[in-house]
Amino acid sequence: MQRGIHPPYAPVVFRDKSADFAFLTRSTLTSDRTVEWEDGNTYPVVDVEISSASHPFYTGTARVLDTAGRVERFERRYGRRDGQAERREEG
Repeated sequence: MQRGIHPPYAPVVFRDKSADFAFLTRSTLTSDRTVEWEDGNTYPVVDVEISSASHPFYTGTARVLDTAGRVERFERRYGRRDGQAERREEG
């Protein structure tokens, strides 16, 4: 790495306020706000909207889409008629 061109890489606390969850990691992000961490040291804190504690995929609350049902419903509304399907296959 070349010296002097990279941003400082230091410990930062990321806090998900919606899930009351925080974790300490290293990042190039900085913040004017600080928080005292469990080890007694003070670190910059970055608030995030979604983390693994609040994301539906990780919490198990994700919805499974019923694609087969959607296709059947579309074909019922706008889909093939009996006569149209036969004409397309012949033509």
